[in-house]
Amino acid sequence: MKKILTLLLIAAILMACNENPTELNKDISVPVSVIEVKPKSIEKYISTTGTVTPVKEVGQKSEITGKYKLLTNPSTGRPYALGDYVKKGDEIILLEDKEYENNIKLSSLELHLEISKQTFEKQKSLYDKGGVTLSELKNAEIEFINAEYSHEDAMIRLQKLKITAAISGVIVELPYFTPGTKVEANTLMVKLMDYSKLHMELNLAEKNINTIRVGQNIRIMNYTIPDDTLSGKISQLSPAIDPDTRSFKVLVNINNPGLLLRPGMFAKGEIIVAALDSAIVIPKDIILSKQRGNTVFVINKGLAEERVISFGLENPEEVQVISGLDKNDRLVIKGFETLRDRSKVKVVK
Repeated sequence: MKKILTLLLIAAILMACNENPTELNKDISVPVSVIEVKPKSIEKYISTTGTVTPVKEVGQKSEITGKYKLLTNPSTGRPYALGDYVKKGDEIILLEDKEYENNIKLSSLELHLEISKQTFEKQKSLYDKGGVTLSELKNAEIEFINAEYSHEDAMIRLQKLKITAAISGVIVELPYFTPGTKVEANTLMVKLMDYSKLHMELNLAEKNINTIRVGQNIRIMNYTIPDDTLSGKISQLSPAIDPDTRSFKVLVNINNPGLLLRPGMFAKGEIIVAALDSAIVIPKDIILSKQRGNTVFVINKGLAEERVISFGLENPEEVQVISGLDKNDRLVIKGFETLRDRSKVKVVK
C-alpha cells in the first residue's frame, strides 16, 4: 500500500509539472514590429551587369619621323599629362624635323601663290577690257589653282609634325619619350576618350526577349557612386538567341555628364519593364511560402491574423499585392517567423 501511495504522489507531481507550462504560456504575447499598409509606387525591372566603354575613343599615331616635344597645356601651365581634358584641334605634341620642313619649301609656295593670284586678277581685268584672250585668262587661272593646291598640300604635310586632338576628351594614354628623342612613324603618341556618354553591352536571358524593346529606360549603378544613379536607354537589341548561352545581346547608351563612371568599370543595370504609381506593395522577405500559398500576418485586435496573398508586379526586393491585404492593414514585418494564426502579440518598435 505504501508503494502505491508513493507512485500516485509522483504521478500527481509529474502531471502538475506538465500542466504548469501550458497555464503559464496561455498569456505569453509574441513581440512583433508592424507597419501600416499604404499605397506606393513599384517597378518591375530586370537586373543585369556589364562593362561600360566610351562612345568616342581614338588612338593617334605619328605619321612621320621626328624629334619628340611634349607641349604645355595652357589651362594647367604644365606639360600635357594623363587625365587632362583637351578640345578638338588642341596641339599636344610637336615632332621636329628641319630637313622635312625645308623640303616642303613653304615660303616659296606662299610667294608663288601670291604672284599667281595677282597675275590671275590682272589677266581677268584685262580680259574684261579686251586686252587678253580667253586662253590667256584660263592659263592664268590654272596657274593660280595649281598654286593653291601646292600650298594646301604643303600645309597638310606640315600638319603631320603636330599631334592635335582628333576629338574633345580626356588623355588616357600618353607614352613617355625623352624630349628630343627621335620617334619613328606609326608610333602611338596619345589616346583620347570622351566618356560623357558611355556604351554597355548586355546579354539577357531568353525568357526576357518579349519584354525588352528599344527605347526602354535603364538605371545604372556602381559601387564607386553609391549615392548616384545614372540613366540610360536601350539603343539596339538582337532578335537572335545564342544557342550556347540561351541569351540575346542588348546595347545600352548611358548619359555620364559628371564623368562619374569610368571606362572599363563594371556596372549594374536595372531595365524597367513595367511600373505602377499607386499599389499595395510589401517587402518580399516577410512573405512565408506555405502549402496553402504565400502568406503574411496582420494584427487585428491584438491577435495575429494569417492572410493568403496574390502577387502582381514584383522585383527582387518588393512585390505588389493584388489580393489578401487592404490599405491601412497593420502588417507584421518582424517576429512573424514564430507566429501562428490567432497568436497573441505585443507590438514593439
